[in-house]
Amino acid sequence: MLIMIIFTTHIIGTKKMFDYEKNPEEITRLSFKMIRQEVDFSQISNDIIPIALRMIHTSGMTDLLSDLMHSTDAGVIGKKAMQSGASILTDVKMVEKGISKKDMPNANKIICMLDTPIVSENPTRLKKTRTMMSLEANLPLLSGAIIAIGNAPTALFRLIELIAEYEVFPALVVATPPGFVGAAESKEALIKNKYQIPYITIRGRRGGSAMAAAAINALTNIESNK
Repeated sequence: MLIMIIFTTHIIGTKKMFDYEKNPEEITRLSFKMIRQEVDFSQISNDIIPIALRMIHTSGMTDLLSDLMHSTDAGVIGKKAMQSGASILTDVKMVEKGISKKDMPNANKIICMLDTPIVSENPTRLKKTRTMMSLEANLPLLSGAIIAIGNAPTALFRLIELIAEYEVFPALVVATPPGFVGAAESKEALIKNKYQIPYITIRGRRGGSAMAAAAINALTNIESNK
């Protein structure tokens, strides 16, 4: 057994199987360079370019620009909110874990709403998703916050309802829930919201938690990504 371990270690330590880039900063630099070679960013505003870069980088989808929708100055508004210390509320852990905490400009709180204790009522019996109920439980925190919804269309629908019912106005909503039931419709509802809520979203079925986290990460340092 000992001989086998020594032999295996020797093979792993000496045999070079692949020639590949290992420097994380160089990987990012080369990735952004390749994206810029393949994607024409001339038709979108400067404040959205770094966000689009990050979202394309994390998804590998160079055709994403046609579905990337945003309100006027959404990037500028989001960055100002971040710098002023706005909390970031996420619908699921995957979004929270994807946000780079070390880059937060003002020690912004990052809160996964699912971690908030919700009423003891059974969500299944109430015919509500847990993300809907967690939004309701965090109602006092919604105003002035950056809301990142990367997974649950029901959370986005409920957020828009809460805005209408209670006049709570987030600083920015980043919404990229993917899927086939309610995903495209919830994002269209955000695009057409009549409350002038600043937003960034991906039209249609595409999306995911990684894209929402990427957009938030871009807001922490917009100038350096232009």
